[in-house]
Amino acid sequence: MRATALFIVLSATSFLASPSQAQDAAAGEKVFTKCKVCHIADQDQNKVGPSLHGVIGRTAGTHPDFTYSTAMIEAGKSGIKWDEPTLTKYLHDPKAMVKGTKMAFPGLKNDQDIANVIAYLKQFSK
Repeated sequence: MRATALFIVLSATSFLASPSQAQDAAAGEKVFTKCKVCHIADQDQNKVGPSLHGVIGRTAGTHPDFTYSTAMIEAGKSGIKWDEPTLTKYLHDPKAMVKGTKMAFPGLKNDQDIANVIAYLKQFSK
């Protein structure tokens, strides 16, 4: 009985102690293949979408030489910067977070996929 109670307490504690998902950049690179149609992360080059090279810490709607939607420009002016929590929310449902964005991608529904993509993007944001 004590062992069961201890197991439950330790399991709950370890769950609460790690509020964010573990990140795997190699797995994120595989998920990023869905994004490669429009974005590049390993080079500072715009495609249909803006370059994601250096995106971590960037203010939304500000990459040079890319024509953003008015909604994304306004998102940046309102203070949105691409950090882990903001990217997590955006990658889950871009159109819900930035209403009027030109990004047609519906989002990633798996939280682990999102965490992994962020790990992948971090490699190019140092």
